[in-house]
Amino acid sequence: MPSLGDLIAPRRMGRDFRWLLAASWTSNLGDGIALAAAPLLIASLTSSPVLVAAGAMMQFLPWLLFGLLAGAVADHHDRRRLVMLANGLRAVVVLVLIGFLVTGQATVWLVLITAFLYGTAEVFADSAGSTLLPMLVKPADLGIGNARMQGGYLVANQLAGPPLGAFLFAVGSFWPFVLQVLCVALAVLLISRIARTPVPEQVEDARGSKAHAIREGLQWLRHNAPVRTLVIIILVFNVTWAAPWGVLVLYATEHLGMGPVGYGALTTASAIGGFIAVFGFGWLEKRVSFSTLMRVCLTCEVLMHLGFALTTSAIVAYAIMFGFGLYAFVWGTISTTVRQRLVPMELQGRIASVNMVGVFGGLVIGQFIGGVLAQLFGLTAPWWFAFAGSAITLALVWRPISHIAAAKPVIDAGDSDRLSEEDEPGAGGMPLPD
Repeated sequence: MPSLGDLIAPRRMGRDFRWLLAASWTSNLGDGIALAAAPLLIASLTSSPVLVAAGAMMQFLPWLLFGLLAGAVADHHDRRRLVMLANGLRAVVVLVLIGFLVTGQATVWLVLITAFLYGTAEVFADSAGSTLLPMLVKPADLGIGNARMQGGYLVANQLAGPPLGAFLFAVGSFWPFVLQVLCVALAVLLISRIARTPVPEQVEDARGSKAHAIREGLQWLRHNAPVRTLVIIILVFNVTWAAPWGVLVLYATEHLGMGPVGYGALTTASAIGGFIAVFGFGWLEKRVSFSTLMRVCLTCEVLMHLGFALTTSAIVAYAIMFGFGLYAFVWGTISTTVRQRLVPMELQGRIASVNMVGVFGGLVIGQFIGGVLAQLFGLTAPWWFAFAGSAITLALVWRPISHIAAAKPVIDAGDSDRLSEEDEPGAGGMPLPD
């Protein structure tokens, strides 16, 4: 009978994958603690919905400014070392914030600047980190690998982190950030244990400016319709999703009457649903086509916005968040797996960065819209905007989703030593289209 460790991280995926998974889980715990503590800190310093939404905007804005550059850097340097360096800088930024909190000198503007600097370091950490999994496991194991990474994100970032962050914030405003620094530092140590970071020769020998490298990635994306469509879907749905999420702390505490711990428990409810979904992903992958799963997930997103717009009950909100977890993390696993299978290894960093620019660009735009709508029309207005926008978008992308799911995975020359006969596309790879 396999051990718990083998069930979580199968032995066939190797020791390096286990170090990567441990580092990801540890870092996500620190980020999950800040997920609840940072909005609570800003809300304690201002009651303005626009400034509250700006807290998340300042962390995501760096993706618009540096995202494409970070992808090019990741494709031309040691990706493991980039992750370690960027995470180290994240820890330093939070340490400075802790100093201001301990001395009572923190202001909302200082917190916003901290969020921007932290987000800038995170851009480079995530751009390089997203390329490590395809380098360490076989293509056929990407679905399970991404599901396990998502599972760690759920347990640490969504399930354990936010309630812990909210509790520590109630004890003292600086305590959650102290624990966050310790988690990020430990993640740096764990990622350093990866024995190898195989980089394709064409990346190591690449010449030319970063601008040329960025242009090369964008040109590839322009001519690859499935990946291009997937990026557009992610961009638009993140605009509609972020509009109400940027003021969720105010919606929860004022509209639903929750306290700080109740607000933190919202993400816990979604994490429970996501935990069930992610660890059942292997079963779903074998029985349901990706196109069907993608359509179901996006339909649930539309219905979630409508539910939040109509409810005034905290219990109903928890139920909706549980359902959100069920579908959102299936979607996350599918979209990441599809992209990694369709993108050549030497372009993984650049295409991942374009995808993340779409994600966080959508978040910045959506949170700005949500903050303005909440200030002008009330805290439910962003949910109505999200419902209408996501419903229209779903109608437009319903048919193109089949083309994304039907696209054939690429095989790089550098993959030949990691492919076995059963790993060939069509044998346990992408599900057949509808």
